Amino acid sequence: MKRLIIYTGFLLVMVAGLTGCYRDIILPDAVVDPDGPPEQVSFKNDIAPMVDAKCALSGCHVSGSHKPYMKLGGSYQEIVNGGFVNIVIPKQSIIYQRINGEMKEYIPSATDRQKIYDWIRNGAPNN
Repeated sequence: MKRLIIYTGFLLVMVAGLTGCYRDIILPDAVVDPDGPPEQVSFKNDIAPMVDAKCALSGCHVSGSHKPYMKLGGSYQEIVNGGFVNIVIPKQSIIYQRINGEMKEYIPSATDRQKIYDWIRNGAPNN
């Protein structure tokens, strides 16, 4: 009887231990050819909300801090007219180089960075 209780207890501990284990599977962003045909990207609907949420933060790209100033409604003029976009050679755009270099931690999603790249390749329209 004593052995039965010990074996049952051991079995319960093993079952509890094995069912409590799981593994998170974090899949990387889908591999996309960055130089494939550019997707249609809207500055107003895609880029501006991303910039407002990730860049227009206190101490980052607000008035009096780092250029370009990403204030709500005025970020397009700052980015395009400030010389941060090169529509002739998009990979030489300052904004593209920074979000894939020193500012990559603030826009970690490859999909979001691709949207910015596609927006530049489409001529950086104010749409």
